[in-house]
Amino acid sequence: MAKRTRIWNEAKYRKYLAEGRGQGELMEYKPWVQVQDFPSKGIVSRVKGRTTGRIHHLMSNLELRYFLLLDWSEKTMDIREQFPLDEISDAIGIADACGIRYPYDNVSGFPYVLTTDFLITVNGGYVARAIKPKTELQKLRVREKLEIERRYWLKRNVEWRIITEDEIPNTKIRNIEWLCSGNDFRALVANRDLARKCEKSFMEMYGSEEYPVIEIIHNVEETYGLCGGTGIALFKHLVCSKSIELDLNKQIDLSEQRCGVGNGA
Repeated sequence: MAKRTRIWNEAKYRKYLAEGRGQGELMEYKPWVQVQDFPSKGIVSRVKGRTTGRIHHLMSNLELRYFLLLDWSEKTMDIREQFPLDEISDAIGIADACGIRYPYDNVSGFPYVLTTDFLITVNGGYVARAIKPKTELQKLRVREKLEIERRYWLKRNVEWRIITEDEIPNTKIRNIEWLCSGNDFRALVANRDLARKCEKSFMEMYGSEEYPVIEIIHNVEETYGLCGGTGIALFKHLVCSKSIELDLNKQIDLSEQRCGVGNGA
């Protein structure tokens, strides 16, 4: 995807405001920074969220991996990525108070709007997270901008912290990626009565703890004349809807009877 020329000035700032960037919640939220705006290290992603039902703009693989954890968790009520520190004068004042040079555009002289990678709504309010590889934290300028961000959220009584690759559980991420991949069972079996029969049959066999999951998959496909792969889509659907709870910190193994029962949140 071609990136637009990076221009920042007051006109662009007002254009972003008019577009509603950094505003709204859930389906209506628009991130301040979007994947088409700026170059980004790593691979940028546009991913539809289960929690919000909208497309999320993620600027690195690390952001994507953390987003998958947030989107899977039952504690997450809303996810707003690239959230602006939109009270610019306050952010500039924070920078001045701690002797940090606030970022201004070299051409226009207009101040940039800093962003937090994720502002997350949870039951107790909000938490803010900055997602950075450990190598980036060795750079003074990165640490300075993070300090502005930290103090900005501290003034608003919002918990803020940095997430690095060390805090991303690889096995759990791989499981979530697999569960969310492939065809949707509800699209493969559009007949609602048939879909309910398949789900009931699967859960009855799964609950007996007598059969490996792969055997249940094949049994449901054969019993109801489903195409190959539909049974796996059904299993994924049941896990994603939390009808089946798994310990996602353990690699999913379809040859097991229960695939590692546990807390999938």
